[in-house]
Amino acid sequence: MSDNPIRAYAAVTAAYWAFMLSDGALRMLVLLHFNQLGFSPVDLAWLFLLYEVAGIVTNLGAGWLAARFGLAATLYGGLALQIGALVALAQLNPGWSLTASVIFVMAVQGVSGVAKDLAKMSSKSAVKLLAPSGDGALFRWVAALTGSKNAVKGLGFFLGAALLALVGFKPAIWGMAAILAAILAAVVVFLPKGLPGRMKSAESWGGWRSKDPRVNRLSLARMFLFGARDVWFVVGIPIYFHAVLSDGTAQGSREAFFLTGGFMALWIIGYGAVQGFAPKLLRARTLPEAAVTRKAIGWAGALVPIPFTLAAATALAGAPAPWLTALLVAGLLLFGAVFALNSALHSYLILAFGSAERITRDVGFYYMANAAGRLIGTLLSGLSYQIGGLALCLATAGLMAAASWLAARRLASL
Repeated sequence: MSDNPIRAYAAVTAAYWAFMLSDGALRMLVLLHFNQLGFSPVDLAWLFLLYEVAGIVTNLGAGWLAARFGLAATLYGGLALQIGALVALAQLNPGWSLTASVIFVMAVQGVSGVAKDLAKMSSKSAVKLLAPSGDGALFRWVAALTGSKNAVKGLGFFLGAALLALVGFKPAIWGMAAILAAILAAVVVFLPKGLPGRMKSAESWGGWRSKDPRVNRLSLARMFLFGARDVWFVVGIPIYFHAVLSDGTAQGSREAFFLTGGFMALWIIGYGAVQGFAPKLLRARTLPEAAVTRKAIGWAGALVPIPFTLAAATALAGAPAPWLTALLVAGLLLFGAVFALNSALHSYLILAFGSAERITRDVGFYYMANAAGRLIGTLLSGLSYQIGGLALCLATAGLMAAASWLAARRLASL
């Protein structure tokens, strides 16, 4: 265990911030660049599928790796793999065929998915082991890490869109790789020695699934929760807003990049801010675990009507209109606030439910479910948008939110 948990927490948080800034920027760069090249919504969804599949596989193995080699090793590994993914993506040749380009970008995104979940699992597990006991410290530390991470990722979304408009695809990729390499070197130097995380050597690979039914049911609710977000967030809304805001000219397309990236950044930053203040907003800092669980069930139900209402408004409008755009912006920001409270409650409960002896395994399993939800949402985002436009994307999000609420309700019986 580190002798200075505050310093260790600060170093882990800084490394996670750097990673998520690059992750958000890379997502917007890839999405908007290939949309500009004429990729269909389904083609765009395919670009991110292996990213999410890699997350599922990684989270199953990451907990075991961290337990065997320590959280510092998996954190360094995540940052190094992200640098490698950026360098590889810079080799993309515009002369390649559509099929070759999709396969190559999928593979690179797969490496990035491994990197992201190594970094996430390492950071979240470290909080469980570093946070002082008592006075709601665990909820506050988790909320601070998760909320600040999402604010930084939101800046990454805007950064990616801005870099694409200002310097182009490849220069942006190379610049991000160089900055991330410098940050990795700094983290290696400044991360305190003795970051915890290793488990007893007798722990086997096969113990990946939690024996605690609360962890398993919370993981199921988490899967549907993130599916409800990504089914409109990954492809539907960015492509819809870019189409609505662009006038078809090169200048108009660049302005649409900024506006679309700005909304995505605002959504993520707002989501992160709500997460960061969740302990105060929910007044849950000193509540017993059972009361926090009841709050998680209630807020899961509160999310359900929002996407259904937006879907109905979009279907009734029939075509893009200024009032509809305003309603979508306001409604999706509301979705983000309620979603953030759900996510913050989940992030606390998984650490509260998980045992210190196998926390990396429980967190890994939970984030495996998280990645599965993103995978389902990503696939459905492209398919639903291509089949039924934004209205179907939002209606599908409502169904996923309802499934998350039903899964969360099962926690009440435990």
